[in-house]
Amino acid sequence: MGNQQTPLGLFDVEDLIGEEERAIRDTVRDFTAARIRPHLAEWFETAAIPARELAGELGKLGVLGMHLTGYGCAGTSATAYGLACMELEAADSGLRSLVSVQGSLAMYAIWRWGSEEQKQEWLPRMAAGEAIGCFGLTEPDFGSNPADMRTHARRDGDDWVLNGTKMWITNGSVADVAVVWAQTDDKIRGFLVPAGTPGFRAPEITRKLSLRASVTSELVLDDVRLPASAILPEARGLSGPLACLNEARYGIVFGALGAARDCLETTLAYVGERDIFGKPLAAYQATQLKLADMTVELGKGMLLALHLGRRKDAGTLRSEQVSVGKLNNVRTALAIARECRTLLGANGISLEYPVLRHANNLESVLTYEGTSEVHQLVIGQTLTGHSAFR
Repeated sequence: MGNQQTPLGLFDVEDLIGEEERAIRDTVRDFTAARIRPHLAEWFETAAIPARELAGELGKLGVLGMHLTGYGCAGTSATAYGLACMELEAADSGLRSLVSVQGSLAMYAIWRWGSEEQKQEWLPRMAAGEAIGCFGLTEPDFGSNPADMRTHARRDGDDWVLNGTKMWITNGSVADVAVVWAQTDDKIRGFLVPAGTPGFRAPEITRKLSLRASVTSELVLDDVRLPASAILPEARGLSGPLACLNEARYGIVFGALGAARDCLETTLAYVGERDIFGKPLAAYQATQLKLADMTVELGKGMLLALHLGRRKDAGTLRSEQVSVGKLNNVRTALAIARECRTLLGANGISLEYPVLRHANNLESVLTYEGTSEVHQLVIGQTLTGHSAFR
């Protein structure tokens, strides 16, 4: 048998990653191997995850809001953050979602749009994992079209009174603060709603078939009264929440590839050991054709992710380029997970292997933070100059 090579080793990806970035990536990889992977099958099967405990550990690891600067955040490169997302999602998409929602949605919203007082109050604790945040934009009837949200905030003296419902909110039931977006007489505005505020509830969503190792919730606001200091002063209109989503989508560009890589590496090990008709499954042409195609697609996605990471570090990354990355890499990852499941045969449906767990999770990643169709239309509008959303 000839020398074996890892899928990304075929592309010499290590040569494209700096020493500090590699160290951060390897630290996260070691953490998931020791702390996360031994428990994933149980967490997925029972749909329960020790989110608050993990948040504290992830804070100590330095990955919460790691690409932000100041306020206790690590201030790493965007590429390093992407590689961390890749390792987190190689363990489970739910773990990457916890980190992504905390850092790229809730923390970023406060960091980018908040007052200095809000930043000082929340960001150091969130970076340390002592406080958890969630991001309330999606509603039961408005996912891809947040501009028509029904959640409303009205002035009452110096206060704001919020009414509405948000849906599919990661971290919602365990969050200490919710960033909630609402219609006002002055465009869509963002508000910080601390847990325990009268009229605010966050019931957990159960019976999920995807992202089971993740806390997903509904947010219910029933005459929630907030002081004037609760509003994010720098955000007016839909551009505020969409900028946050663009940050989180960037992490998915890398993250989804982590799930795909884990599926492919698992499958390579499996077919090398599985004997069928007197020789390893890996020795059959049909197997190698599938492995070759998946490796090529994974490598192309990785080169795209690194290119987008360098553009983000240079400050030149455009939102439509993030759409290209999210669209391509999540579709690629899901296709790889499904193909790997076929090579594992009946074992492919078992939680003893991560493949179908990843595939189930990626079904959610495919449609959250912009469905494939939404990103296709973003790209189409960029190419043609015509909006086809309506």
